[in-house]
Amino acid sequence: MIKKSSFYDNKVVMKPWGYEYTIYRHLNKLSVTYLKIKKNHRTSLHCHPKKKTGFIVLDGKAKIQLGLWKETSEYYSAPSKLMIRTGLFHSIEGVSKNGVTALEFETPMDKHDLVRFKDDYGRRKKPYEGKNYSKKIDENFIKFKKPLFGKDQFYKIGKSKIFIEVHKNFKKIINKNNSTIFAILGGKIIDNRGRNIISYGDIIRTGTLKKISQVFKIKEKLIVLRVTK
Repeated sequence: MIKKSSFYDNKVVMKPWGYEYTIYRHLNKLSVTYLKIKKNHRTSLHCHPKKKTGFIVLDGKAKIQLGLWKETSEYYSAPSKLMIRTGLFHSIEGVSKNGVTALEFETPMDKHDLVRFKDDYGRRKKPYEGKNYSKKIDENFIKFKKPLFGKDQFYKIGKSKIFIEVHKNFKKIINKNNSTIFAILGGKIIDNRGRNIISYGDIIRTGTLKKISQVFKIKEKLIVLRVTK
């Protein structure tokens, strides 16, 4: 696993399909990457052998391929979510006028946990881009602040509203609209034996949280990123 590095915090990585940068990170347990993919461009068809990944589409419309066959592609309009199991090949394409904006959640953080199967830009089998493809982030790039209990954060990206909140119990979480998307940035939901049910990087909706809250509990505090229209 890669140790904490300022490279991923302070640099935007230029890609042939657009760009990406780390918008939030919790040590090496979780990294949230902001992706901007141009219209008619797509990421490589790749997988992550060791980490789990998830996506929230914040603006525009994406065509996401899961597996090695194009026939498995589906369209995702903002706001929508997707979890991808370890080792599953996937690719994201921007199909709307202004491309697509999304957040990628990876657990644990490791940009080099990457295997490219197919790529439109000649990067097949090549590793993650290094310093030659990056530049310093300026004030125009959104960066999520450190979450603090009682001090909620608000951001707006495209038509999506983003809230970062810290909760000690389920009371204020489960009263949200069922279409609300929650990504877990910190903390855990556990069973009566202390085993993790929901943890870093998991992405779920209000309905699932309502069901879970009937049986399981939050361990100490739960940090969530909440997305609505």
